[in-house]
Amino acid sequence: MRYEAPTSVEAATELLAGGKPEARVLAGGTDILVQMHMDAIAPELLVDIKNISEMRQIESLDDGYRFGAAVTGVELMDHANFCRTWPGVMDGVKLIGSLQVRGRATVAGNVCNASPAADSVPALIAAGAIATIAGPNGRRDIPVEDIGTGPGKTSLENGEILVSFFLAKARPSSGGAYQRFTPRTEMDIAIVGVGIDLTLGDDGVCTHARVALGAVAEKALLVEEAAATLIGTKVDEQALDNLAAAASAACRPIDDKRGTKEYRIEVAGVLARRVAAIALSRAKSAREK
Repeated sequence: MRYEAPTSVEAATELLAGGKPEARVLAGGTDILVQMHMDAIAPELLVDIKNISEMRQIESLDDGYRFGAAVTGVELMDHANFCRTWPGVMDGVKLIGSLQVRGRATVAGNVCNASPAADSVPALIAAGAIATIAGPNGRRDIPVEDIGTGPGKTSLENGEILVSFFLAKARPSSGGAYQRFTPRTEMDIAIVGVGIDLTLGDDGVCTHARVALGAVAEKALLVEEAAATLIGTKVDEQALDNLAAAASAACRPIDDKRGTKEYRIEVAGVLARRVAAIALSRAKSAREK
């Protein structure tokens, strides 16, 4: 196996596009090293991105935040302003493995590992995160919801690499939240995950919303029908009932040892109500500041 640690995005994409069918990106290594140890994969080339300065930065910009693909979960957790601005995203980040794992694991790795149950993905989708992708043909920006295409599969093409995530400046009176349901309280994989971001007008009516579901389909879902149940309401009981129904209707889960289809569908509705209530509370708190 060949190991390379380039210092620029261009060098990394050149290596990845060099014809190696089993070239893999190494960020935190918390997924790929386990997969290698289990003989699930046997890459011919590992491209370590931790020496690329662009991928190691968390930037506060005039129009939002950008953080690189090699930024660890703990580094985001330690960035107080980012945590205050995007609490829903951080709800998801804080559930990636254990604290020790988050010291190495990256959000980009969580996204590109393409598990339908990844905790950071619904939270990022709800927040409207945009990923910058670099490859042999230059750079392109895509919504996070368009990265995963199925279990272990992404829309990235040969030679492409995820460089960074961009989150636009948060709207006034906005709040976000993410929760998952698991059989255990810690160190488990989501049976269902729900991320919701919403914005309130001066009259307390929801003017904007995004709802994302994880672990209930082959990839994380942006559910516009669920968001529509909140927009134009004060997120009252009737709206929450409609949200729960829309969230459950969007599910297309599998049966496995962790839960049946019917169970996941029911939990999705219940969890959506809970997450919306947290997002609403945070939006109200933001409006009062």
